[in-house]
Amino acid sequence: MLRRNLARFAIAALVAALAATPAAADWSLLNLPRGVSELSREIYGLHMLMLSICTTIAVVTFGAMTVALLRFRKSQGAVADTSLVHDSRLELVWTVIPVLILVGMAVPAVARILHIEDMSGSELTIKVTGYQWQWHYEYLGRDVAFFSRLARSSDFARQPGSGIDPATVENYLLDVDRPLVVPTGTKVRLLLTANDVIHAWWVPQFGMKRDAIPGFINEMWFRIDADRPGTYRGQCAELCGADHGFMPIVVVAKSPAEFVAWLEQQRATLARPE
Repeated sequence: MLRRNLARFAIAALVAALAATPAAADWSLLNLPRGVSELSREIYGLHMLMLSICTTIAVVTFGAMTVALLRFRKSQGAVADTSLVHDSRLELVWTVIPVLILVGMAVPAVARILHIEDMSGSELTIKVTGYQWQWHYEYLGRDVAFFSRLARSSDFARQPGSGIDPATVENYLLDVDRPLVVPTGTKVRLLLTANDVIHAWWVPQFGMKRDAIPGFINEMWFRIDADRPGTYRGQCAELCGADHGFMPIVVVAKSPAEFVAWLEQQRATLARPE
């Protein structure tokens, strides 16, 4: 009786907790984001496919175990059936089925990996160098380069004794003084390296993260959807020292025409005498 009452109480508590959850809760935060790029959507689709397969396997496996535990109990007079022990046909079936499942999972996974690693057809190449604790962006062949650092508003607020409530700072620790600007609908290739220790360039909405390693060049690419201009934020995703949490990444996606105008403005600024 006590166990039954405890079970009822647990179920009632769970129902009450779910009922109290705001209707507008963003459940997408519990899952991989779809993102705003070609690759992020492909990775999301692959993730959901694998999750569906694994969930189905879990439901079937644990369902069969539960049925067996409840229906074939010794206390209910069940007798073990030994006719299937060392049955070659059954062993063949439960060998072939997992192999087919693994092949079915491997084919789309390998296809996505090959696509991720295909850097051909890039229309814009940017060299990204990680420093403690800032990023340097160089638009190769475009004569534009600059450092991107934590925004001063966040930098001031994080200092001990600043008297500034971080909650009042917009995009606290996720804003920079100079964002990376890229065109939408364009395949952008990044060449990643580092000047001191290992960093990692990560923007969740792009579906990609790559390490920036001293003395080594890593590559990655993304193509932001033409209809998704905007500001996208990320962070260094590799523990790189005391101020690791203070080197955010901000990418501003503009239309190709706006990007060309921005490039011209940057060149004019750099050419202007001090």
